[in-house]
Amino acid sequence: MDIKTFYKKDGGIIQLIDKEKMNDWPVELPFLFIEYIREKKLDTYGEVKREVENYLNEVMKEIAIPRLIKLLQSEDDEEIILSLTRIEEIAKKNIDMAKPIQKYLNDLESNKNAKISELATKISDIFIKSERKKELANKRKIMQEREKDFLAGKISAEEYAKIRKDYLLLKE
Repeated sequence: MDIKTFYKKDGGIIQLIDKEKMNDWPVELPFLFIEYIREKKLDTYGEVKREVENYLNEVMKEIAIPRLIKLLQSEDDEEIILSLTRIEEIAKKNIDMAKPIQKYLNDLESNKNAKISELATKISDIFIKSERKKELANKRKIMQEREKDFLAGKISAEEYAKIRKDYLLLKE
């Protein structure tokens, strides 16, 4: 069967593609599928949410990760390059969708094939930049709060200057 079906108590049905059918997909698609369902749809599934989560975990363990590892350890450089190129495009558009693949890039960065190494490094750099943006956004939020505190007289000028200096050093 090509469909995994989950039945809701209210008579609704949730249908997802069967994990065996995902074996025919390009290697990065199961990761995208899992991430999409978790990010966009899972909260709408009501009482079958837990079952769907378990199914997605099964897909990750049985299909997505083993296929990715098999590909990355293979000698088919062209297929690895093609997959990494698609992963790079995904990472540029939505870094969270490519997150599950991040931990497998380290080995590829030191690959003997220069193109594979370059692509893995580019993707890793995208992850680093994304983390830095998140860190800066958090620091910016904290800085704005401290600015309000300073203007309200809740913190001293020296304390504010120290906080501001730390913030500016992080931005560099």
